[in-house]
This record gives sequence, C-alpha cells and structure tokens, in this order.
Amino acid sequence: MRKKLTAAFVKKATAGAKGDRIVYWDESLPGFGLVVTVGSHRSFIAQYRAHGQSRRYTIGSAAVLDLEQARKQAKSILGQVAQGADPVMDKRRAAESDRHSLRAVCERYLHREGPKIRTADKRRAMLERLVYPKFAARPIDDVSRLDIVHLLDDVEDKHGPAMADHVLAILRRVMNWHATRSSEYRSPIVPGMSRRDPESRERSRVLTDDELRAVWKTAESYAGPWGHLVRFLLLTAARRSEAAEMTWAELSEGMWAIPAARYKTKNEVVLPLSAPARKVLSEIPRTQGCEFCFSTDGRRPISGFSTFKLRFDIECGVKDWRLHDLRRTARSLLSRAGVNPDIAERCLGHVIGGVRGVYDRHQYQAEMLHAFEKLASLIETIVRQEPNVVPMERKIPG
Repeated sequence: MRKKLTAAFVKKATAGAKGDRIVYWDESLPGFGLVVTVGSHRSFIAQYRAHGQSRRYTIGSAAVLDLEQARKQAKSILGQVAQGADPVMDKRRAAESDRHSLRAVCERYLHREGPKIRTADKRRAMLERLVYPKFAARPIDDVSRLDIVHLLDDVEDKHGPAMADHVLAILRRVMNWHATRSSEYRSPIVPGMSRRDPESRERSRVLTDDELRAVWKTAESYAGPWGHLVRFLLLTAARRSEAAEMTWAELSEGMWAIPAARYKTKNEVVLPLSAPARKVLSEIPRTQGCEFCFSTDGRRPISGFSTFKLRFDIECGVKDWRLHDLRRTARSLLSRAGVNPDIAERCLGHVIGGVRGVYDRHQYQAEMLHAFEKLASLIETIVRQEPNVVPMERKIPG
C-alpha cells in the first residue's frame, strides 16, 4: 500500500484490516517503507533488487529512529545499490565475519570451557588486556603465525617472557579448541614458539633457613592480611590462589575443606590445620558481611600481589623468590622433619597414583595433622635460631 509517510502517520499506523502485517510504501521515495506488525511494532525498511534477487533491508525500529533519519538511511542504502552493492548480503557477511572473529571464538571457548577452568577469569582478563586490542575484530582464520609472533614479541618486550608464554598458552588452547569444531581451520601455532626453554620454566627455589627466618619475622610484623597470608602459606603448603580465596565457611573444627571448583585437581581436598595455622587465622580481624578470610576491602579476596611483593621484599631483604616457592619450601621442610613422603604428598593435596590410589580410600587426617604440627615445630625452631654467624678466629699473641 502506497502512502505519504509523515511523522504523524508513522505514530498512528496500524496493521491490516484483519490484523495482518502490512507495509506502507512511501510515495516520495520508491523502495522506502514502514512495516507494521500484528503487535503494532513499526519499523522502517528499504526494498531493492540486486543480481536478479529482491532484497529487504531492515533499517530500524520507528521507536528509535524518526522518519527523516530513516529516510536518509534509505537513500544511502538505495544509493549503494545503484553503484552495484548489495547491502543485505554485505550485512550478512559482516555478521558472519564477526561470528568468526578472534574475540567471538575466545568468548565461546570461555563460555563452554570456562566452568571447567579454575583460572578462567584470569585468562579472560589476559585476553582483554593483551590480545583483543590487537586482534579482537580480526577473523580467527586471518590471524597468522607471523601475527602471533609479533604479538608475543610485543608482550615479551613490555611484560617479560613469562607473560608472553601465558598469552601463547591461552591462544594455543583457544585455537586448538576451535580446530576441533571446524573441518577447515588449522591452528597457526607450532612447537618452538615459547619464549622460555622448559628448564627455565621449572623452578627449584627453596628458601634457606636464614631467608625463611627473614620472611617469617617480616610477616609477623607486616600489615594484615598480607603477613597472615605469608605465614599461613608456609604452615599449610597451600597454593597462593587457594589460600587467598579461602572463605570462613570452608573452615570447621580445625579442618579446611577446599571445594573442588577451587582446587587445581578439581577434587575436594580437606586439610587439617595445625595449632599455629589456626592461631594465624584467629589473629585476622573479622569484617561483618565479608566471607573471605584474607581481604583488604572487606568485600573481595585479597589481590594486588605484585605491589605487595615488591614492598615485602624490600622489608625482608630476600631476593628472587615467589609466593609459590613457600609451597616448595614447606614440602622440603616436611621431609626434613621426617614426615613419610606419602603423607607429605597428601598434605600438598597431591593425588596418590597407581593401585594404591584406587584402593586405599583412607583419608589420613590424623597422619596429616601430625605432619603439619611437625612442620610448624620445625619452622618455629628455624625462626627462633640466631642467623648463621661464622665466628672470627682469635689469634693468640706470640
């Protein structure tokens, strides 16, 4: 139906006599029209023919665009058609390209695989900060090996080789996942693109007695909850993230039950806490309404580790160590204290493999508690010792 489209008519236009969908074609601009549906929803369209096919391009809702804005867009669309373009197909191709953009594939990967990944939030943050600014809208098929090499070069120069390898790892997982869902895609990532050799990635750092003493004594006087966290990590051999996100609800009768969703092996782990570990927790002021044991703002788990570590290192004087080295140090101290290796491994939450791991379902809670008490006792002995001093040999005259 042809009609002189005016702003007043657009507001009052109704569907057909039987309530059917109807199109009112503008008398002054051929191909431009107003569609009114059964529910009285109004939208502007542009109709044209391209390559022998009739196309209908939806410009937008009349609730959002006024008549003159819609007419102006219709003229632009019809002008593109006059020059040989096909706006409808261009729009479809753009939508399809966006669906296969690197960002879209990454987000689908995180949506489907994220619940299975303990560090999904950290991986998303890494993508948003370091990868999306370069390749967000680029179709994943167009991201070449050379593109990734240049990205890793940039990340390594600005953030170091370790961060470059983290970026490479998440891109490798995303691209391999995408390859399993496509009959044509092949990941451009190949072996040898890492920025560090395997030997440099394996750390063996264990604090010496003097270093442990300096770290512990600094932690005792350091502002909470950071000082508490450092001591708790040594006393429990826990991973940083698992301790940092610990909630009060996970503690009961001297036991710490770490949910499977927060543990690296995806199994719930129950650790008995030694008396010194429980004492450290008792020293932390409780904030009403805060579920986390270690928190700086009373709302979220502790964060900002890089800044803290820099300041803590200056105070304690120990260099070239990480919080995760406390876990390795604690494991070494368990052996030094004479703890059975199997029990020591259970204290770290490691799964005992083989037939024994399948058939031995004993929880070893008493044995683990005894081991943690021996660990705490050895730490106490080391901390209270005087630093190693080599006495000067006194020379007797004559």
